[in-house]
Amino acid sequence: MQTTRKFIGKDLLGFGLLIVFLILFLISDQLNESERLNNISSNWINANTIFLSIVLEAIPFILLGVFVSSLIQVYVSEETIQRFLPKNAIAALLPAAMLGAILPFCECAIVPVVRRLIKKGMPLHVGVVFLVAAPILNPIVFASTFYAFRSEPTNTILYSRMGLAFVLSIIIGAILYTMFKNNTQQLRGESHVHIHVHEHSIKTGFFPRMKQTFYHSVDEFFLMGKYLILGAFIAALFQTFLDRSILTAIGSNDYSSTVVMMVFAYLLSLCSEADAFVASSFGNQFTDMSLVAFLVYGPMLDLKNTFMLFAFFKARFVIAFMITVTLVVFTGVLVLFGVIL
Repeated sequence: MQTTRKFIGKDLLGFGLLIVFLILFLISDQLNESERLNNISSNWINANTIFLSIVLEAIPFILLGVFVSSLIQVYVSEETIQRFLPKNAIAALLPAAMLGAILPFCECAIVPVVRRLIKKGMPLHVGVVFLVAAPILNPIVFASTFYAFRSEPTNTILYSRMGLAFVLSIIIGAILYTMFKNNTQQLRGESHVHIHVHEHSIKTGFFPRMKQTFYHSVDEFFLMGKYLILGAFIAALFQTFLDRSILTAIGSNDYSSTVVMMVFAYLLSLCSEADAFVASSFGNQFTDMSLVAFLVYGPMLDLKNTFMLFAFFKARFVIAFMITVTLVVFTGVLVLFGVIL
């Protein structure tokens, strides 16, 4: 009961923020005419413009993403996915990354899916590759990133994100394979922790399955929508009210901007189908390297999937996973952009 109230409260908070900003947008002319509120309202109207531009651009990709993800959830079984993976530990790394490139699981749903696959016999390190690759490499994220950075003629950020995520997912899987070869000891037992995941019995027949697909879509949209709204809200405030000299000093330095954007990606916990729109809003203040770090690190590891990892896996594995992902992504971004070649 408390868990249900908690999620309802988060939904109401997220959509309450959206309503507030829509109201500010509608009465912006009246606020501008007031001399007393002119200085205050101009800042909030600017934040409102940034916020709405992020949300409105991202929503179509979220809708598409949750629908395709729900189709896979209903029609594709874990056994089908497992059948296409080689049994050899090293040989399975590449197909696992390629599998992540065609299946649009978001980071909201990927943790319980990987846990089920491991319980059915998938090697732990293969599950790790799928865990970090699928939320980034799928076609919907590719399309949303392309659209968010469409003004960039060379598509550097798009191809850097996809290429780096593919390579680093294999490296992360290989490192964790050397650390945890016995996957049966890393899963927790059945827990009484209540986690908001998509666990529903799958019914047969076209109409019952389509009904369940739409059920999953609505469920995932509300789950991801509040994180998008919260992330867009914080990004808008960050850019509007933070001192420009501080922002320029942080954003122009390769190391500090990369660290800040990785922390930002972790805390915001944005859906990978919409995070590119938040990242593009920082394009004038932060380096391309830091934006790529934001776009690669966030879908691999963020605050919300950390809680789910600790619920499903043992603490020792989760801590090793978090440290490995952080160090590999930071080092990979620096190498890619030639800072420590």
